[in-house]
Amino acid sequence: MQPRRHFSPSDSSFIVHHSSFPLLSAFICVHLCFLLLSGCSQYPHTGATNSLATLALLADAQSRSICPENFTGEKGRAAMSVDGPAKNAARDLGQGWKVSPFVIIKPKTIFTLADITGPGAIQHIWMTPTGNWRHSIIRFYWDDEPNPSIECPVGDFFSCALGSYAQINSLAICVNPGSAFNCYWPMPFRKKAKVTFENLDDKEMTLYYQIDYALAKVPADSAYLHAQFRREDPLNQKGLYTILDNIKGKGQYVGTYLAWEVHSPGWWGEGEIKFYLDGDKDFPTIAGTGTEDYFCGSYNFENSKTKLYQPFSTPYAGLAQVLPLDIENQYKPGQRFSLYRWHIADPIRFDKDLKVTIQALGWQEGGRYLQLNDDISSTAFWYQSEPHNKFPALPGREKLDW
Repeated sequence: MQPRRHFSPSDSSFIVHHSSFPLLSAFICVHLCFLLLSGCSQYPHTGATNSLATLALLADAQSRSICPENFTGEKGRAAMSVDGPAKNAARDLGQGWKVSPFVIIKPKTIFTLADITGPGAIQHIWMTPTGNWRHSIIRFYWDDEPNPSIECPVGDFFSCALGSYAQINSLAICVNPGSAFNCYWPMPFRKKAKVTFENLDDKEMTLYYQIDYALAKVPADSAYLHAQFRREDPLNQKGLYTILDNIKGKGQYVGTYLAWEVHSPGWWGEGEIKFYLDGDKDFPTIAGTGTEDYFCGSYNFENSKTKLYQPFSTPYAGLAQVLPLDIENQYKPGQRFSLYRWHIADPIRFDKDLKVTIQALGWQEGGRYLQLNDDISSTAFWYQSEPHNKFPALPGREKLDW
């Protein structure tokens, strides 16, 4: 029997005999397993974004950081200030001794936190803003776009919209004592990254902050992080809240944060979340079974012993805060809830368009659902290719207050 001929892309004379098949198959399997286990893809690891699987891999990325001790992130230019806001505290020690650890942002002004030339990726943000967290607006602009891809009150962006500290132990957002906001969403960019901070308040504010990033090649299939804030009080349509709409392009939805104030007595979380993907009209492709189910809880988030709400914070989901919690009747109008759900392990992918809604649904007599008219704020997180559609106008300061 004549051997069969198999042609490789590089050598049309390459011949494999029947007896070589098992050896070749084993080689291919081992090679594929190596690629999978090493975390490799069609692109080499550049160091722009990282995970536990890639930490041991060498890369040509350059680590940089912007803070009040180095506003530009330039190499070898940190801690050089001699006239920063803490110069009096450092007067006996001088340059290099914490002369500029924070900034003062005047009322009704916008301060540029970072203006970075890429390619690269923001890898971590830490800050501790003072004042009203709903009166401070954080914005991110990618690659010189005129409209922000992220626009949100700083408290909502860091999952602390209720105005008081709540510890959050998630992969994407960590909030630590006493008011330390940390963000770990990967934020790749190709040309530029600009981050601004607007103080809407009548008082000046103090801001300590640090933005850690890498200058590195960005893989061709990397998308840009987006985050959009919305609020309805009362709801525009009774029983229904729109988290996100008019998203055009290709991408993946990765997170939901809700701040929810109930206006009716009784349980409020029977509503379903719905994801309308790629042309869905009357009915979505994905629907949940209840609000607490979507946020990875169950049975009203209730502690079976205390009969009160049970706050929790986990890597992917949490009921981070309930205000007030210590009341005899927990199903009371005026209570506020802070909830997050990160689709890190289960992103919602779309090719052309995306809309996300959630129902505000309680109970009435006779075992019937009741459409509610609650006060709901949301921050939606997703990645997509640019350009993106312009966001709806952010509510004015008076519409942001609780």
